[in-house]
Amino acid sequence: MRIDMILNKLCFVKSRNIAKTLCDKGMVLINDQPAKASNMVNEDDIITFSIYDYRTVVKILAIPKRNVPKKDSGEYYTIISRDRFEKHK
Repeated sequence: MRIDMILNKLCFVKSRNIAKTLCDKGMVLINDQPAKASNMVNEDDIITFSIYDYRTVVKILAIPKRNVPKKDSGEYYTIISRDRFEKHK
């Protein structure tokens, strides 16, 4: 599944458009490589993304087949780290 869809379906962002913008700005990595919105994500991939003043690193455990309720989204990934970062002024 595409990275923009994964970020949206697992409730990390509110829309695919936001996910695409993050990718365009270089704020999303798949296995430490910059990701385009169309890059495919597989099980066991490590995704790093920066949004809402946090840098989050997750490991994908399973790829959802359809939309996932927010309360169930945690079944598809595990959080490796989540660190607050300072914005540059």
